[in-house]
Amino acid sequence: MQIDKATAADAPRLFEVWEASVRATHDFLSEEAIATLVPLVRELLGTFAPLYCLRDAAGAPYAFIGVADGNIEMLFVHPERRGGGAGRALAAFAIGTLGATRVDVNEQNGQAAGFYARMGFRQVGRSARDPFGHPYPILHLELA
Repeated sequence: MQIDKATAADAPRLFEVWEASVRATHDFLSEEAIATLVPLVRELLGTFAPLYCLRDAAGAPYAFIGVADGNIEMLFVHPERRGGGAGRALAAFAIGTLGATRVDVNEQNGQAAGFYARMGFRQVGRSARDPFGHPYPILHLELA
């Protein structure tokens, strides 16, 4: 799998991947909660750099990752591409190339928590609320 940097032109597709992934994995979020996140995520995807992605045969991103200060800030895979190794490839890239050693995940997202456990991360802390103050507990994970 070829991983490359996302460009500004990729932002609309990255948002589509984010939204489809969240709807497939974050069943604890209401429509209202997702709607609240939309403008924040659109802004973040336009400003966070660098983002790295995997692309389909037509060149459109189907998975992406962002790392800052050793923390995986985001990792999303389009649901149609889940189970094919995209998440594992991006996480391994983040760890091996970008020096990622930490990640935060929603406690209610058992799929993500299990994925990171399989990648070698272990829980080192927990916050009762997400960074926006919402009652969605966050698990703080570090590489074992």
